[in-house]
Amino acid sequence: MTLTASYEACRRLHARFGRSYYLATMLLPAWKRRHVHALYGFARYADEIVDAFDMKDDRAAALDRLADRLWASLAGEPVDDHVLPAFTHTVRSFGVDYGDIDAFLRSMRADLSVRRYATYDDLLVYMEGSAAVIGTMVLPVLEPLPGLARRAREPARQLGLAFQLTNFLRDVREDLARDRVYLPEADMARFGVTEADLARPRVCPRLRDLLAFEAGRAREHYRAALAGIEMLTPSSRPCVRAAYELYGGILDEMEKAGFEVLARRVRVPRRRRLAVFTRHLIAASAANRADRRVRVEVPGWA
Repeated sequence: MTLTASYEACRRLHARFGRSYYLATMLLPAWKRRHVHALYGFARYADEIVDAFDMKDDRAAALDRLADRLWASLAGEPVDDHVLPAFTHTVRSFGVDYGDIDAFLRSMRADLSVRRYATYDDLLVYMEGSAAVIGTMVLPVLEPLPGLARRAREPARQLGLAFQLTNFLRDVREDLARDRVYLPEADMARFGVTEADLARPRVCPRLRDLLAFEAGRAREHYRAALAGIEMLTPSSRPCVRAAYELYGGILDEMEKAGFEVLARRVRVPRRRRLAVFTRHLIAASAANRADRRVRVEVPGWA
């Protein structure tokens, strides 16, 4: 697997499984875009080992083999894998924190044995590895402004949490089919919701109230993430703004549908997705042109 082919494999994974975020990444300069694809492709690759309905192998063993190949690749050893060459190249190019990678793998392993979460704090521990660190891994590719890299980490974490909590609320039915419930048990008890309510064909009033409550939590994470956009280099801002609006739009659509997430998968309408993309395209084009205008000063040149 050549490095170019590996980046293309990651791009295809991103295009297939991350439609909203993939659309947003089209606003990035091409050189940044492929690195985001590599990070997303690796995360999705591991997630599919854990979640895919048609996975026949022992999931724990398959995840261990992926981890072994990953650390070998990061140590400079050649590995037979279609995603890891691009991921390793990106990690090395941007100094991605190995601790973030390890935290991600721990959360993936947790998904194989932990099926319920007692409190929201317990869920946050899981989401730290499964979502917050995705934000911090992508952060160096998005280029925080000089002196702001440390301050930008917390908004990046918060955006990862916001995106994942949005997914959890949208995917209640799919997660239950995998015998996973990401709605905290304490919150379910507070609103009088049982797992039998999650298996119904339609959302009952108790579950609707619970989902609205959790959506409020997601919006708090979005608000905490917002200031981080201005901490990024201008060529990265349109992409992150678009992703922010598209994922936030999933919450909007759930609210408009009365949080009816059991009968169908809530999506942002194609017209709205294209409108968000188009609205940020002009700013992205201008920023990307400025990104390319690098004047090289050579002594002796006029």
